[in-house]
Amino acid sequence: MGNIKYILKRLRTMDTKAMKEKINSIHEKTNMSKFAIFMDMQKCARRYGAGYMDYDLFEMYNLTDEQRDTYLTRGRNNDLVIKYCDKSFLHYFVNKDEFNTKFNDYIKRDWIKVNGTPKEKVLEFFNKHNEFMAKPIDGGCGKGIEKIDIKNYESLDELYNYLTKEGSNFELEEVIIQHPDVSKIYPNSINTVRIVTIVTANGGKPYISIPEDERKNAKLEPHIICAYFRIGNGGRFVDNFNSGGMTAPIDERTGIVSQLAIDKQKNVYENHPQTGEKIKGFKFPFWNEAIELCKKACMEIPEMGYAGWDVAFTPNGPLFVEGNEFPGHDIYQLPVHTPNKIGMMPKFDFTKNN
Repeated sequence: MGNIKYILKRLRTMDTKAMKEKINSIHEKTNMSKFAIFMDMQKCARRYGAGYMDYDLFEMYNLTDEQRDTYLTRGRNNDLVIKYCDKSFLHYFVNKDEFNTKFNDYIKRDWIKVNGTPKEKVLEFFNKHNEFMAKPIDGGCGKGIEKIDIKNYESLDELYNYLTKEGSNFELEEVIIQHPDVSKIYPNSINTVRIVTIVTANGGKPYISIPEDERKNAKLEPHIICAYFRIGNGGRFVDNFNSGGMTAPIDERTGIVSQLAIDKQKNVYENHPQTGEKIKGFKFPFWNEAIELCKKACMEIPEMGYAGWDVAFTPNGPLFVEGNEFPGHDIYQLPVHTPNKIGMMPKFDFTKNN
């Protein structure tokens, strides 16, 4: 009876049309009966926190229960956020202007918030930068980002009016000059590396689990969980996996891309389709500096102990593009990147990794 109640509750809250499409697709690939797929999906949801999207994305129908238990699912990712992050500190990551203020030494470029800033200061920014990025302050997944070229506007006043029109809330950033080695792979976007960190305290505990009166004396330790190359594709200037980009894992110890790239449609690339440059085997410049940058940054707000940092590489070293309060889970254990069928969860066991 308990299982039936659980399934009925899930059906009331999910997109049943999308789930049916996934079931039909898996049925065509595997010859499993649709009912068996549906019941297996519900089992994975109960045991591992995997929704039907995770079930399809990670091809859980091809995994044993032991292998499934190693995967970082959406449900488990949510649990990690709750375990390591104090939601009252989320605003530092959700609002780009607050992030840039707090991590100004890490972004290493000129920026300004439009709304609430005197017009003359914004016009000074225009005069200083002929091109710049305009980003919605509370945007995500690369959505709403524009690359502004001043020469496309008749006057600075016209541009200012565009950026301050009703409903707009932009922050502007100096354009990042990408390291030529990284740009060679794909020059039309800043190809970042997502580096995920966890901060533990006093021998492996979440910092927020330490009593507040003891936190100032807590011994913090940063952990690098994983690193993934995010590459633009198709003429777009963003590298986000969910906005047309592709991804490939990086050996976090060496800075070398360890696998082929893949996009959200599960197309696999040995070479970039736009430039022909080889992706697997690429070694990042300034890799040790990038790792140290993330280790230092993640301890700035230990109350946000689970975070993802999008790092760009310039001729002068690494810098932050942005931080992510919800580091995601979908790009880190795709089937093409997990030939041993072992997911990310073992990396969060610090008793074994220390």
